[in-house]
Amino acid sequence: MKRKNGFKRVLTLALAFAMVFSVALTPIKAYAYSVTAEEKTVAEIPKDLAGKTVIVHTNDVHGAVDGYAQVAALRNEIKARGAEVILADAGDYSQGSPYVSTTKGVYAVTMMNATDYDIATLGNHEFDYGYEQLKKNLARSKYKTLCADVFDAKGKLVADANYVYTTASGLKVGFFGMETPETQTKVNPALIKGMKFAEGAEIYAIAQAQVDALKAQGCELIVCLSHLGVDDESAPDGNRSVDMLAHTTGIDLVIDGHSHTVMTAGEANEAVSSTGTKNENAGIVIIDNASKKIEDRFLIKLDETVIKDPAIEALAKTIKDKVDAEYDVELAKTDVDLDGNKAPGVRTGETNLGDLIADGIRWSVLKEKGAISVPDDHVVAITNGGGIRASIKAGSVTKKDINTVLPFGNTVAVIYVKGSVLLEALEASTYCTPDAIGGFPQVSGIKFSVNTTVPFAQGEAYPESTYYKPAAIGRVTIESINGKPFSADDTYAVVTNNFVAAGGDTYYAFGSAVNQFDTGIVMDEAVMDYVKSELGGKISAAEYGAPKGNITIIK
Repeated sequence: MKRKNGFKRVLTLALAFAMVFSVALTPIKAYAYSVTAEEKTVAEIPKDLAGKTVIVHTNDVHGAVDGYAQVAALRNEIKARGAEVILADAGDYSQGSPYVSTTKGVYAVTMMNATDYDIATLGNHEFDYGYEQLKKNLARSKYKTLCADVFDAKGKLVADANYVYTTASGLKVGFFGMETPETQTKVNPALIKGMKFAEGAEIYAIAQAQVDALKAQGCELIVCLSHLGVDDESAPDGNRSVDMLAHTTGIDLVIDGHSHTVMTAGEANEAVSSTGTKNENAGIVIIDNASKKIEDRFLIKLDETVIKDPAIEALAKTIKDKVDAEYDVELAKTDVDLDGNKAPGVRTGETNLGDLIADGIRWSVLKEKGAISVPDDHVVAITNGGGIRASIKAGSVTKKDINTVLPFGNTVAVIYVKGSVLLEALEASTYCTPDAIGGFPQVSGIKFSVNTTVPFAQGEAYPESTYYKPAAIGRVTIESINGKPFSADDTYAVVTNNFVAAGGDTYYAFGSAVNQFDTGIVMDEAVMDYVKSELGGKISAAEYGAPKGNITIIK
């Protein structure tokens, strides 16, 4: 059966060892990009895999440590059927839940080591804790890390570009890794200062060079571990995995990440597979050693019917118990659901959770008298919607809930900018509204409108960015600042996170602010303090039952 959807749906399939179901081909949509996902059950994997090499792959696990026990069990089952197995990951394993973010990715590496991954590439979130922390994490890893398109401040690759995996039968599978250039706008720029991320045509040239180098080493199959994705926001600059495929020859398969897409083929039937996110699926690629061809590839849903490896399950429980002991403590109660969804949600418009977070960080600075050098009525808060990673259901709110919403460990920062710079930042950060953008501003102390009927006036590209300076301000109008008229010539204090303050995402205009400081207050702790101290542990419907009307989107 085929179904069209306007969102990234989770594939539904029954997984059982005793029953066999027919293969489903499901066109899925990642934003506007249509893809196809082929689904099978464990029972449909051939019983005899002698003479086969099987790649089991994951991507964008984002701290879903429970799923590793199922990945390990699936790998073990395929091995038991006679195949040689290569276990691979396409990045973004270091961040996404307190189970990995509280140790800056160390627990993620621990889980991957125990699961016995062979090979991985880097996702943008591997850089969230800074390059120095990334190097420490990779030093702990037992798996091979590949990345051919990211260079450190000295121009040296941050990891090996490629790797030749030679199977017991002598089959040579060449792997190379590719990272999204969007890392430079999705990670605190101060933490990756001086680093170079290839983009556009540079990506294609690097990828082709890797293919040629691997073929020269006698590789019969070439697999790219890619963290490029297929999202529309990556399309204008040609930074998607399918763009790379269109501009190269010789890649047999892309195992993709970044866009959280569930797919086994692209819109034009490109050879690209991706499993979604948070271990919802595992990818399977079956290679025949004799013909040296990929003979099948599909997805297996990792639901409750899939068995778990006991040792990996026990390790995950140990890690979760340690984190839960500290974070699974009630902080407050909320009368309402707090919306942290991506789209529609924090990347497309104002939400009540966005309001709560912006109010919280603004309060965390203003509560300290004398901390700000402008009047309180000139203080606003802005945080990027892409930094809000989860919703909160009505009822009990724990520290873990807040940390899951704000997992990056960003600190609260203050920058002083002219009103004209504030306008530029808002115009740049809503350039594609109502379409989703990670830079979409969630705000406090400011009311503004975005007229989406007016085209964005694209100016020059921001340096070392995939975003553009507005040539003119035509979409955004600031109605008021704390109830008073806005002036483009006035100086305003913008309370934000250190990622945005450093010019991250669409906020390049803020990065050049000379007068700024970092409070050192971790963002999730600032919000926790606000909820506990200012709101008295009660998030009420009267205060946050709906968005406050800070942002008006004209369609």
